[in-house]
Amino acid sequence: MFRFFYDLILTIISPFILVRLYIRGFRAPSYRKRVTERFGFFRFPSNFQHHKPTIWIHAVSVGEVLATESLINQLEQLYPDCQIFVTTMTPTGSNQVQRLFSGRVFHSYLPYDFTLALTFFIRRMNPKLLIIMETELWPNLINVTSSLGVKLILANARLSEKSATGYATFRSVTRRMLAKIDFIGAQSESDARRLVELGAKEKSIAVTGSLKYHINTRTEYEENVSLFNELKISERSIVVAASTRAGEEEKLLVTIKSVLDELPTVLFIVVPRHPERFGTVYSKYEKSGLNCQLRSSNRKLTDDVQVLIGDSLGEMHSYYAVSELAFVGGSLVDTGCHNILEPAALSLPVLVGPSQYNFAEICGQLEKAGGLLTVRDENELAEKVIDLLKDNPRRARMGSASKKEILANQNALPRLIEIIRDEMSSPD
Repeated sequence: MFRFFYDLILTIISPFILVRLYIRGFRAPSYRKRVTERFGFFRFPSNFQHHKPTIWIHAVSVGEVLATESLINQLEQLYPDCQIFVTTMTPTGSNQVQRLFSGRVFHSYLPYDFTLALTFFIRRMNPKLLIIMETELWPNLINVTSSLGVKLILANARLSEKSATGYATFRSVTRRMLAKIDFIGAQSESDARRLVELGAKEKSIAVTGSLKYHINTRTEYEENVSLFNELKISERSIVVAASTRAGEEEKLLVTIKSVLDELPTVLFIVVPRHPERFGTVYSKYEKSGLNCQLRSSNRKLTDDVQVLIGDSLGEMHSYYAVSELAFVGGSLVDTGCHNILEPAALSLPVLVGPSQYNFAEICGQLEKAGGLLTVRDENELAEKVIDLLKDNPRRARMGSASKKEILANQNALPRLIEIIRDEMSSPD
């Protein structure tokens, strides 16, 4: 009965979903493209073999796609006769798939959670296994996948107390969903406990750790891009503020001005989380009196530029690689912090605000190891940035601690691979 009303509600609101996509497309045109894929109509390329074993991985957006890189590399070696299909929900996630795996995997947006759309899409793909990254639990996605005999693994699963409370509101639905998942690899003991409390089978869950620790630790930047060459040889101190959110840039503005009052030659690289906000942030900072430049302008970066707005996709690694320390956004506003592991892997000291629920345990581990500092607000952020820029030995110690913590926790992948092997080899 639930599924009937759930599908009915989705059908009723589908016109509003289309309108929302169209409106979002004004700020981010990519949302207006490939709309048919979101309703299950994906044109499979000619080289996709429908009867060949397929491993399907669903990764919502950029962070989840990055976490799949090491996993997909391993799967390609272990199962050379399988094809890999990756679905995402966002254009930025789609771009990341193309950047990391161009030509190696098949890719589409995941259809919205309509029974008919998913059934049509999954039957045509005919996967042997679906790996859902983190905790992207959709009732029809799980029900249709299971009913079609596809093995289902929830990998890198995390569940904050806030999310667990939300799922508990629909406890019976959540319990039925979790019961249909063949195996769950949880990031931590607390994640596993919350999932079991919501109905996951204890015998089918294990703490594997976080795949996000398995990230590229190469320290090079894009040497063939003149901007990064300029930044690398510059004598200026560079601070990157990554994945900033609406309401956070105003706070960061206070930080930037305070730091520049004390250390006027510092260059800030500010990279908003969502592409549709690049222009808004640039205009806001320009109007505040700061000398700003857009990455996309491709102009030579002069010494009087105080803020570079990183309005590009796929270059976050290079922004980190030319910086001396990193502030990770989503943490001075209540959005739970974004991925702290990429700057840590590049031996950068990491600064975050108090909102950390998306990475609570990882932030705690990294702070305990000495690679991360939590600041209360934008004023304390300014103080810590100034202190660290003036203290080279401390920056080096924090950076070293960050990198060591990353390397010490790269055990999730082999554990997950064992689970995948078991599920791939077990009878349907």
